[in-house]
Amino acid sequence: MLSFVVAVMLASAQAQPSARGVAVSGVIQDQTSAVLPGARVTLATGAAAIVQSVESGPAGDFRFDRVAPGDYQVRAEFPGFQTTAVDVRVAARAPASITIVLPLEGLTQEIAVSGSGLNADARSNLNAVSVDADTLDDLPMLDQDVVGALSRFLDSSAIGSNGATILVDGVEVNALSLSASAIQQIKINQDPYAAEFMRPGRGRIEIISKPGGKQYSGTLNLRFRDSSLYARNAFAKTKAPEQRRIAEGSLTGPVGKRTSFLLSGSIDSEDNQSIVFADTASGLVQQNVATPFRRVLMAGTVNRQQGTRHTQSFRFSHVDEKNTNQGVGGTTLPEAASNHENRTDEASFTNQTVFSPRLLNQVRVLAGVEREPRTSLSQAPRIVVLDAFTGGGGQNDSLRTESHFTLVEAVTWSPSRHVVKAGVNIPDWSWRGLDDRSNTGGTFYFSSVPDYQSGTPYSFVQQIGDGRVTYVERVIGVFAQDEMRLLPNLSLAAGVRYDWQSYLHDANNVAPRVSMAFAPGGSAKVVIRGGTGLFYDRIGAGPVLDARRFDGVRLRRYVIEDPGYPVALPPGQSFAAQPASIVRFASDTVVPAMIQSSVGIERELRRRTTIAVTAISTRGYDLFRSRDVNAPPPPLFAARPDLTRGVVREIASTATRRALGIDTTFRTQIRRVNATVQYSESRNSDDTGGVNWMPPNNYDLSAEYAAADGERRHVLETYASANIGRWLNLGVSFEAGSGRPYSLTTGRDDFNTGTANARPAGVSRNSLRGPGFANLDLRWSHDVTAWGANGRKMTFTAGVDAFNVVNKVNYSYFVGNQSSPFFGRPISAQAPRRVQFSLRARY
Repeated sequence: MLSFVVAVMLASAQAQPSARGVAVSGVIQDQTSAVLPGARVTLATGAAAIVQSVESGPAGDFRFDRVAPGDYQVRAEFPGFQTTAVDVRVAARAPASITIVLPLEGLTQEIAVSGSGLNADARSNLNAVSVDADTLDDLPMLDQDVVGALSRFLDSSAIGSNGATILVDGVEVNALSLSASAIQQIKINQDPYAAEFMRPGRGRIEIISKPGGKQYSGTLNLRFRDSSLYARNAFAKTKAPEQRRIAEGSLTGPVGKRTSFLLSGSIDSEDNQSIVFADTASGLVQQNVATPFRRVLMAGTVNRQQGTRHTQSFRFSHVDEKNTNQGVGGTTLPEAASNHENRTDEASFTNQTVFSPRLLNQVRVLAGVEREPRTSLSQAPRIVVLDAFTGGGGQNDSLRTESHFTLVEAVTWSPSRHVVKAGVNIPDWSWRGLDDRSNTGGTFYFSSVPDYQSGTPYSFVQQIGDGRVTYVERVIGVFAQDEMRLLPNLSLAAGVRYDWQSYLHDANNVAPRVSMAFAPGGSAKVVIRGGTGLFYDRIGAGPVLDARRFDGVRLRRYVIEDPGYPVALPPGQSFAAQPASIVRFASDTVVPAMIQSSVGIERELRRRTTIAVTAISTRGYDLFRSRDVNAPPPPLFAARPDLTRGVVREIASTATRRALGIDTTFRTQIRRVNATVQYSESRNSDDTGGVNWMPPNNYDLSAEYAAADGERRHVLETYASANIGRWLNLGVSFEAGSGRPYSLTTGRDDFNTGTANARPAGVSRNSLRGPGFANLDLRWSHDVTAWGANGRKMTFTAGVDAFNVVNKVNYSYFVGNQSSPFFGRPISAQAPRRVQFSLRARY
């Protein structure tokens, strides 16, 4: 690998310089991100002299070869759509890639402010994050994990109960099944108040895939890193042998005149090591444990153009993952590990029809199946000594299956000064199954190592019975929105969305949303934005499956307080005589909701340099949390009110959240430097840790409203690329921020609920806070270009990425348990400095 990198570098000395020019390529799309084949695309100089002219291919793609460095204008025309022009700067040895979005003919063009990228369109907020394929290539990217790298721009207060929403070409997916080289663009917080989507902009990630091409082309990426070039983790006794190998690529081309294809895939192998840092009865355990990971991804897309107004595409993907020794690390010993597999197969179909210059219809359908088994390495009873060590068996056996269906049907109509979009959105219609065989051997819980040594657990939990349960989840939404140009310098977007979910009897989830943009004076360098909207959450399958299987009959869960050890019950007693624990929903449970509002101002500082300051307010209500409604009551907390039941976990929608933040976003494109800097200051408070969270004192929740679990009061995010010389193609990613809060606990079951999460008297939830963090990643790359006899170009790129360059120790978890031997100390840290080599061949 190293020798090949050196060979490529040496060969570059013999390569021809870029006097022949570079390529300018891109994709023509409509406002729904669908491609527009057959569009006329021209490349012109500032004097409007046409340099080249082409027609976009079956997948909307175009390419201009051998373009000399300089400033150009790329102009796209297509029947029924408005002609649109985009300025582009071409630098030596730096191919340019752009996406041109054509609005329907009836819509008034966006107002560009001083040619800077500022405009008075209500959707085009500058505090959004948008990264195209070329920028992704230039940035330091660990293992090509583009979603993980950009997820840090999400807002924890905007993320739903089931995590961030991921959309691929407008269709919601459970996980990304698209290889890195097949991604055209990633957007976060674009059009934050659109009625089309269930969650706000900073709670979703929108991914646009690359279309097929009218010429055969391909990309091959090889990435490699080895622990010989790592620093040692702060909690590792010795540096563990680790290695990551990734082969990823894509191939595209035509099939006849009106059909194109895109094939992509990756093979990912990681020989990773988890670090155990635990305190057992035998003393401190500091151990490296192999946790290998394997992943295979295959995907294919076929695009078909039928006439000038009808486009279809079909995509299939297959993902197969295997994880060994999962769950090990921190205070969890190797004996408590489990193996995990996941197979996902998905197929999607998109059909787009332009009925008239003002009417567009698009249908997207996705169907998929998943199978996810987990198997414990040992079936021995699990031993948990809080924040000291976890041993025994994994007790994590299960099989999860899912068959899901997604539908997006949208019609766009554009009368004068309006763009009206309405449709039906089914983000999830799924048949879910779970065979829960976990904890059949039981788990003993101890407050401290001395309690373990004396054989006095505070709780024993075991499941007995049939853990097989199925559930059909149905989520349906309808929406309508109108983007209006009220004045030449004022636009307004208003919409409403209705969401319905099965299981909960809550049928009044109407969510209105509105946003505006105003450019004072029309040609000024300032845009003022504002918006507000109501967003409903999704209950998800997890809580429903809990309530269905833990009904006290099907799968019986027993919580025994102050049990014996190593046998939980005294001789002669059986679990059948013990009260079973259940999970249920409160009778008045509704779907959680949030109101988000924002106001901001954007200013052009100079050409291609802007700053945006946005204040964002979020208020959540009817949020999920759980409570043991059969907990022993005060003041003695001695016995449960209903002796025929154990823990009665009741899921209710009674929690609240309030968040207020200010985002400052700076962007610049100066010569060959492209940079985005975003600083956020926020306060985020709530009285829940999620649907599975339960308070220590189930009869007094007054101490639970505090800083939210994910709150970081100050966060600075930066990414930049610079092509400032033949050997200086650099990428930078930097993030820093304040620490997250965590709770101070006694480590004792002071309320006799079977859970040792009590806090000292008068201490609220999340009263402690961890230290801040900082991370600097760098990338250097160098291109070597070769020209074929047919004029086609092949580019070889050698790159070196360094992550956590300064090797700063960023602690991951601090212990707030007073009974732990690690109280007040960290027990894990994020990765130390790592170096990654990459090779890319593109033609």
